Formats: sequence, C-alpha cells, structure tokens
Amino acid sequence: MGEESCSKENPQGHRDGVAACCTWTCTPHLFLSPVHHALPPLSLSRLPPSWPSFPGGGDWASCGALRTSSPGPSPATSIHQCRRMAEPSKVIHIRNVGHEIAESDLLQLLQPFGLVSKIVMLRAKNQALLQMEDIHASVSALQYYSSVQPSVRGRNIYMQFSSHQELTTDQSSHGRNSDQDSEPNRILLVTIHHMIYPITVEVLHQVFKAYGFVEKIVTFQKSAGFQALIQYNSRQEAVEAFGSLHGRNIYDGCCQLDIQYSNLSELQVHYNNDRSRDFTNPSLPTEQRPRTSQQGYPDPAGLYAFQQPGASYAQMGRAAMIAAAFGGTLPHGVTGTNERCTLIVSNLNTDKIDEDKLFNLFSLYGNIVRIKILRNKPDHALVEMVDGLQAELAVHYLKGAILFGKKLEVNYSKYPNITPAPDAHDYLNSSLNRFNSNVVKNYRHCCAPTKMIHISALPQEISEEAILNHVSEHGSVINTKLFEVNGKRQALVMFETEEEATEALVSKHASSLEGNTIRISFSQMQSI
Repeated sequence: MGEESCSKENPQGHRDGVAACCTWTCTPHLFLSPVHHALPPLSLSRLPPSWPSFPGGGDWASCGALRTSSPGPSPATSIHQCRRMAEPSKVIHIRNVGHEIAESDLLQLLQPFGLVSKIVMLRAKNQALLQMEDIHASVSALQYYSSVQPSVRGRNIYMQFSSHQELTTDQSSHGRNSDQDSEPNRILLVTIHHMIYPITVEVLHQVFKAYGFVEKIVTFQKSAGFQALIQYNSRQEAVEAFGSLHGRNIYDGCCQLDIQYSNLSELQVHYNNDRSRDFTNPSLPTEQRPRTSQQGYPDPAGLYAFQQPGASYAQMGRAAMIAAAFGGTLPHGVTGTNERCTLIVSNLNTDKIDEDKLFNLFSLYGNIVRIKILRNKPDHALVEMVDGLQAELAVHYLKGAILFGKKLEVNYSKYPNITPAPDAHDYLNSSLNRFNSNVVKNYRHCCAPTKMIHISALPQEISEEAILNHVSEHGSVINTKLFEVNGKRQALVMFETEEEATEALVSKHASSLEGNTIRISFSQMQSI
C-alpha cells in the first residue's frame, strides 16, 4: 500500500500554513501503510509505478481555532469565533475525512476525552459527525485540537461544533458500522477499485492475514468490478481488518479496497486454485487447469518468501495454505516444494520399535500410507506419507530426535513408494491418521519433540492419578494438569526429558484408557 511523503512550502515561512501560492513537494514511497508488515518486500523492477495523490480535497477555510499554524487570531479568540458560528454541542463536525479514514481512526482521536456515544460517516461529503457523552467532553476535545493539528493517515482533518445538538438513532451508527447496513460479520465483501494491476488469491491473503487467520477466499467478477469474499476465523478479526484496510490501496495509487460486511454465514469452496482457496482444507482439488499468464504484470507468487524456482502452481498453492497455519511463512528450512513422499528411517531400537509406534510418531506431521521395517536391516524402516510437503515436515522435525535411546536418522528414500506386501503395514484408510480432519489445526501443532505431551479424548470422569498410572512407566513426570475445553476432558503431562515424552507418545497414542481411545501429541507450552 502506498502513500506519499509531502511537505508544503510557504514563501512566507509558514509550514503547513494556509496561504496563497503554496507548492507541494512529494516524494513517492511504496508500501508504507499500516499493513506494510503483511507484505514482504518486492523488487523495485516488479513494482507498479508510483501514482502520487496529493493531500487536501476538503475545505481549507476551516475554523481558525483548528489552524493555529497559519496566520490569524489567537486560539482563544478563534474558539470564541467558532462558538459564535455554532453553539457548543455534544456533536463534533469533522471535515476532510478521506475515503481511507475509518471509523476507528476517528474514535482514537476523540475517545481520550470521553465516551463517543454515536458516530455518522458522511462519505459522500468527506465528513463525519461524532456525538460525545456530554458537552464537557466535546469542549475539551476542541480545546485540545485548537493547539494540535489532528491528522489521520497523513491527512489533516478539521473539527468544529456541529449545529446538531443531538444525533438521532436514524442518523447514527450506534454500534454498527456506518459505511453500510450490514451487521459486522466474519465474512467481508471486498471490491477492488482502480484495478490497474491484477489481484489474486495470494495477494489478498498476504494483505488480510495480518489481522487474523483467513479461512477462505473466493474471488469473482461482477458489474461492480473485481470482488472477493474473505472469511476470517472470528468476527473480531474481520472487524479489525475492516477498520484498518477499508479505503486503502494495495499498490501505490491503485487497487483500492472497498470493504463491506457480507450477509453470508459460511463460504463454500470446492476448489483450491487461482480463484478460490480453502485454507482449512488443503486437500481440495485444483481443477488441474493451467494458470493464465499475464505478461508484464508483477507476479504475486513472488510475494512468498518460500517460493522456489521451477515449483508448480499446485505445489506453491498448497505450501501457501500450510504456511497460513504456521502464521504466514513455512518453518525456516522447509521449502514446501519437495515431491518425495517416502522416507528412510534408520538407527532404530530393534528391541522396542514396531510399525505402529512409528505411525504414532510420523503421523504428527501428515497422513501415513504405509510403513515397512526392512527384514535385512531391522534397524531401518520405510515410511510413505501422503505428499511431499508432509514428508518434508517429518524430516525437518524428527531428524536427530531420540527414540528409545537411539538418535533417529530421517532422510528421503530412493523409492517413490512402498509396494503393498504382507510385511508392509497399510495405514491409508486408518481412522487414526490425524490429518483426516482439522487439517490446519494439526499443521499448527507441528513441532519437534518436546518435554510436554497433550492428551485428548479422555473419559469425562478420568482422574490425574489414572493418567499418571498410564504414562509414568515411560519416564519421570514433573507435572500434570487436567482441564476441560468445550466440555471435553484433556490433560498436559510434563516429563523430565524430550526422550521420555517421545517414548510416552509413541507407546500410548491411540491406546485405550478406561474405555476411550486417547490421542497424544506434543505441546509447545513451556510449563504448566
């Protein structure tokens, strides 16, 4: 998102003054808006050209009380003049409110002086009306801003008492967003104005993910122009994104975001491709059709720090979805482009290991197809995972882990898959595969082995003593915590070492405890 650094030079020496014969000197800068942190740097050769926009557009002849930097009467005199123009009121009239200024911006300016009870955004006139709780609060605000020029997003705004003594319910938003009639919702309807450069699912995700977890995006073309529906995990995240992004430009001087709340309750996404994306379900088909090339435009895929040369669109789309679960970028060292699905695991403890224990460990990072312990090398095993990215996560997190006193070696196998055979255990259709559901949640919990395990699917009447009896044979338990989430019993158990916690996980995941098949994963918490 772009903005300009502008200085106004006055021949009489009054910087920012309101005088005739003023010239503007503007130096364009790229991506300096509040969401700059959400967009990784692009090379200058791939950026659109600068489109400077000059400040102003409002009534420069504002009340003298709010132009103390310009020649004129003293603040006290000017306030008196303003009061002659309009009697003191709880309602403050604000002018030069650009389209990029949101309700939340104005609230931040006035809430320090008292409660803002009502607000009206007059978009067609670049104005706003805010009603304070009492006249004392509004007078305090105007007195303060008589000596301090209020500025929002680089634009000076001007305040005075309104001729309205009270805003009616019909006039005010009264807790609703005044830019449209819809109630706040976790789904946003986004229209792109002045779309000189193409906007894709990837670009939208980069912009909107800064304000919360984006679950789904659907793009389409309507008579109003290019539009998108953005679904957040919660309404609060959507409200924050609306307040921060409405009216902003994605590229400097173009691709302006016009945001409304949608009336939909859930987006239906059937394909993960260049027009729609479900970040909670990376396994959706892509329609397998080639992505159109738009020569001469910046490649939005270049926004991703983890993109590798030669990677297919399907690979990068999937990597982007999983990166969302990790907070926007894949773990350091994970490329997201690996295509090898079969791993060779060596240095196993042959006295204690079996296929099910390997399944319990490797299924933390993806769904398992088959596992085979080699007859001629019993301390070696092949593990075939559903896709290359999940296999890469397993290599990343498990290489060098200690299991049953042995340091694991985990590498990619020369074999593309494991041939079905009596000595190859098949897990493809197992209900114990963790990534059959809650895909994004499971990716989010991926980590190297820790000292803490998380146990779920526990019986409702379970006791800490019963949990301890079930897992303490695998090491020294430092602490435990039994708790409930959404009516379901869960527990945290902290061991003295990562090795002990790993042994408990591989041995007791999917085991039966008082009639329930429990599930165990590593917790990233440092203490209980």
